[in-house]
Amino acid sequence: MNDQQRSPLDAVLAVRNEVSKVVVGQEGTLTGVIAALLVNGHVLLEGVPGVAKTLLAKSLAAAFDMQFTRLQFTPDLMPSDVIGQQLVTQSSGSGLVFEFREGPVFTNLLLADEINRTPPKTQAALLEAMEERQVTFDGRTLALPDPFLVIATQNPIEYEGTYPLPEAQLDRFLFKLLVRYPSEAEELVMVGRHDAGMNPHDIRGAGVRAVASAADLAAGRAEIQRIRVEPAVQQYIVSLCRATRESPSLQLGVSPRGTTWLLHAAKAWAWLSGRDFVTPDEVKAVAKPCLRHRVILRSELELDGTTADVVLDGILATVPTPR
Repeated sequence: MNDQQRSPLDAVLAVRNEVSKVVVGQEGTLTGVIAALLVNGHVLLEGVPGVAKTLLAKSLAAAFDMQFTRLQFTPDLMPSDVIGQQLVTQSSGSGLVFEFREGPVFTNLLLADEINRTPPKTQAALLEAMEERQVTFDGRTLALPDPFLVIATQNPIEYEGTYPLPEAQLDRFLFKLLVRYPSEAEELVMVGRHDAGMNPHDIRGAGVRAVASAADLAAGRAEIQRIRVEPAVQQYIVSLCRATRESPSLQLGVSPRGTTWLLHAAKAWAWLSGRDFVTPDEVKAVAKPCLRHRVILRSELELDGTTADVVLDGILATVPTPR
């Protein structure tokens, strides 16, 4: 099948196959990141070091032929290090001439590595970019490239010297995906590839090619917009989110923004499954990744080791599923 005959879904599935050349396992994480890209969302990846978070982001950008930028978030990082800054370019008879030098945020895929290691002021520099796909500097509004995706990472173990993301920042992420250890069989495949000479720092050398483009992505987004969501499924989405606000286990439930993101995520999941309508199964599949970072547990439950996923599992089991 040539490119003219290939559907947008075929192009996106080809991307998934390309990434699997270097990323073993993590199919759910990869599908979640692709779904976020398809609906203009952003992703927070939580996992210990060494589980291929950076490798997944780099290979995804390569397969989509997107510009990739990695920014290490550190305690001394300033907002200008993210957005950009005004520099003096020359001196003229009428005074100094300034030029805006774009920061790392002007890219297609921004990997915000260890985002919780930088102070809230610098974290907040991403808020406008993530929500409105633009930045404001010195009274000027500057559009960001399209597509634009933020993949942020954080380590769930190390908390010393970190700054927890505020609720407003977390709410800008479509998904919080938990990147777990690979299975024994997957890890054995990884060892075999490295033994054969694979270099994870050389994505192109590992065989990852650009198999999709921004045009494929735009076509996929247009098809997702046309995915049908019956009134009963819309009500199910609303009921799930409202149940988080009424749960005695939570001190903060899902915002209305979270409700709409759950709708978009379910539509993307249905499209990736080859359907043109959303079923309750798609809603359930994306509910925890879409909602786990939008709720706050009561402190006594958190001390007891209860997680947001446990509470959400209870809500999913309690809210009636439409037939």
